[in-house]
Amino acid sequence: MKKTLLILGAGTGGTMMANKLRKKLDADLWRIVIVDKQPAHYYQSGFLGLVFGARKPGQVAKPKKQFIHESVELIFAEVEAILPEENRVLLRPDNRPISYDQLVIATGTDISPEENPGLLGGGWQNSIFDFYTFEGAQNLHQALKHWKGGRLVMNVAEMPVKCPVAPLEFLFQADHYFKAVGLRNKVELVYALPIPEVFTRPEVVPIFEGMIEQKDVKVHPDFYLKSVDSEKQVIDSYTGDQLDYDMLVTIPTNMGAKMIARSGMGDEFRYMPVDMHTLQAEGYENIWVIGDAADLPCPKTASAIHGMSATVVENVLRLDAGKPLAKTFDGETKCIISVGGKSCFLLAFSYTQPPKPGKYPLPGIGPFSILKPTRGNYLAKRGLLGMYWNLFLPARYTPPRYTKGERNG
Repeated sequence: MKKTLLILGAGTGGTMMANKLRKKLDADLWRIVIVDKQPAHYYQSGFLGLVFGARKPGQVAKPKKQFIHESVELIFAEVEAILPEENRVLLRPDNRPISYDQLVIATGTDISPEENPGLLGGGWQNSIFDFYTFEGAQNLHQALKHWKGGRLVMNVAEMPVKCPVAPLEFLFQADHYFKAVGLRNKVELVYALPIPEVFTRPEVVPIFEGMIEQKDVKVHPDFYLKSVDSEKQVIDSYTGDQLDYDMLVTIPTNMGAKMIARSGMGDEFRYMPVDMHTLQAEGYENIWVIGDAADLPCPKTASAIHGMSATVVENVLRLDAGKPLAKTFDGETKCIISVGGKSCFLLAFSYTQPPKPGKYPLPGIGPFSILKPTRGNYLAKRGLLGMYWNLFLPARYTPPRYTKGERNG
């Protein structure tokens, strides 16, 4: 009988894993199955483009089956639970079992506004909006088109969140957008976040603080969201601070898939603890975790998945062959951040290498500049959409590495 490689989640990580492993695993010996609860695949990096009218819905949402190799069995169902001691997964609604020889968890992370008291009150998608979902980004776009001004508060409820530069990017683009439509002098931009500085990497905090000051954004650090009163249009912190708003743009608490908790696995945020270099789930020899589902000391971004996928592919093969695991993932992350207009800022770092100025992909040559807003970086960001759909997801191309890190395998 064939062995089964089972993948839970057909987002960026799961799709890339299915396509890469189909090329590596003998089809006569291995069956690859991928399970996901919904048919649409979202290019989540394009959600801010939806908000400010730079992208259309059809550019950031496409059918998942379009990007998964035809030899991979695709099942649309919700996972009830993983039974790791039995090497089985149960699917809803009838607890249909699927046995596996190796399992890849790629179930991602999502907003959980129900975790923040008052957030889902009468103001939700009326005066309170998110942009971490396809529907939320479209609703915020429509709201901004008809908004006449006032105080706009950008609030991060709790860390960690998917793509931690996204709130800054929203504020930079909002400043540009309101200037373009002639409303900037009628809009007060406020950033309330639950950390002491505007970003998690101290090496780039002065740069981002300078941009925030230049764009006249008022910052309220160490704001730990306690509750939202949508009738009074105020948010309260655990330290007693209060901010009123006319429009609240929120990044609610981010959490992993609920089936992780139903399986008795994961941490308090439903993220899977993993070895930070092998991506093997702690305590489970034949389970791997890729993407935002993993509890790792690196940002939850799509860019990190490229390095993760190479490590997991290698270790799936090594485990099958009885070889020692490769410790090759070094936390490399690259982010291109729009700072408004036709200029973008490139950030690159890993577990051990901090962000520092330079060129990418060729040191000293580029053509892209790191830690410097340039038009070249903007053109690179514009090109990512096509590359994502046509090269990255089908596993036809992997971006060049920036950091080398420590490769101990």
